[in-house]
Amino acid sequence: MKGLKLQFPVILIFTFFVFNFIGCASTSKNDAMSKEQVGLEPQASLKFNDVPVPAGFKFLPEESYTFQSAGVRVGVLKYHGKADIEQVVTFYKDQMPLYNWNLLNAIEYGQRLLNFDREQESCIIDVAGKGNSITIIISLGPKSEIKPRKATKPVK
Repeated sequence: MKGLKLQFPVILIFTFFVFNFIGCASTSKNDAMSKEQVGLEPQASLKFNDVPVPAGFKFLPEESYTFQSAGVRVGVLKYHGKADIEQVVTFYKDQMPLYNWNLLNAIEYGQRLLNFDREQESCIIDVAGKGNSITIIISLGPKSEIKPRKATKPVK
């Protein structure tokens, strides 16, 4: 009987630690899942201050170029990183309107193309990759002016 009295507190303490550690493990797993569901965050430093890039994506300068002069910007920026392609597409659909870009259309079949515009500029976001290895190509330039066509006179 005396041995049983000693075993009870040991079992109680053991049970407490087992449930406590299992609870902590499941909490950290839930935190990781909630961060994954939240989505991607934009980088703090951007080549164009009004075109966001998901955090963790590396700029590829040898495959990119930019030109800015007198209010005209032209550039092709290439980035590479790890993410789910759908998260990247959702990132741009959510973030670009915050920078006053309007989504014109999206082509989502294999490679994803997102076309945005605003007053004088257009921006095409090309998202491609295999698995979670993603390449983003951002093409930015001025909109072309649409000039009205003059009516041609019929030939007599």
